[in-house]
Parts: sequence; C-alpha cells; structure tokens
Amino acid sequence: MTGEPDRPDLPDGRVSVVWALVGEGGHVVRRTSHWWEVAVAARQHRPPRALYHAALELVVDDEVVVLEMTPRWGRAAAGAREVVATGPVGARWLGRSRLFRYEVRFTRPGTPADPGATVVGRGPEAVAAVLAAAPGVPRLTWGRQVRSARDMWTSNSVVSWVLADVGLLGDLGPPGSGLAPGWDAGVAVRAGG
Repeated sequence: MTGEPDRPDLPDGRVSVVWALVGEGGHVVRRTSHWWEVAVAARQHRPPRALYHAALELVVDDEVVVLEMTPRWGRAAAGAREVVATGPVGARWLGRSRLFRYEVRFTRPGTPADPGATVVGRGPEAVAAVLAAAPGVPRLTWGRQVRSARDMWTSNSVVSWVLADVGLLGDLGPPGSGLAPGWDAGVAVRAGG
C-alpha cells in the first residue's frame, strides 16, 4: 500500500506506519541483528537484506501517540508511557524476570517521528480503532516461532496484528526489498493461525 496524500477535506486524525532500520541508535542490536540476518540468508541461499522495525504513529488534533513493543527495561520515562500489554522474551519462564519481559505501550513523543511515514488510515475513527485494539494483542513469547507463519513473534508482529485487527493492513510491508521479521506472524495469529 502506498501512502495517501494529505487532503485538507478529510477529518483530522491519521494512523501511520513508521519504519526504522533495526538497531538504529544501538550498536549491540544492530550488530546482532546483522549477523542473524547473514546466517538466515546463507541458510536460505539469498543475499542478506535490510531489517526493519515498525511502529504505529497516531495523530489527532496535533497530538502524537506512538504504539510499539519494546523491552520492559526500555528508555521511556515511567510517566511518559501507557503500557497496555506485557509478555515474556525468549521463553515463558524467563518472563518472571523484568529483564526478559516486553511491553506493548503508547508513548507521547510530542512531534511526528517521520513526515514520510506510510499513512494507512485517516480520521479519528481509525485512531480510536487502533487505541481500542492494542490491549487485545496476544501475549506470545517474543522471539518464539509462530508455527502457522514459520515466523517469530516480534515487535513487528504487534503492528501487523493491530493493523489486521482494525482492517488497515492492506498489502503493506517493509520498504524496498527489506524484511520485517515477525510481520507474517502477526498476520497469521490475527487470522486464527
């Protein structure tokens, strides 16, 4: 799906997908993700591709809210986020430790992250649908394979699950020839797989 152009006759409010290269701003994640993709690409007999992380950006009346899945020990200040779901990382039993838990959360960064983000929905109703759907995200184990998709549950799974749940997914996928690990898992879980 390509982004829709801004039209002043539409109600104020939009849902956009913001794509960021995995590991932007973090050396460890960037390196480990790169080597993971090199290994997977070699096993699949293809060249390595860029890996992307997706987040949903909601804007209503110039207020910006971002929905994403991050480690629980992430950087957002306690008062700057609203946690709507949590789950384990790696293995369910590891989730007893805060170090191995994730949060699905809304943050309020103040300004839009990316003016080139892909708009997938317009109007306050689209924003309200995403806000209502987010708490229903399945609490699957981050990094574990979802059998029906042959893909693992990741932060991208949350974004694709929510978009599928509210009917805004379309044929959306990562930019160019990049990959969004976990994207197919979210779609498959929402479809009942």
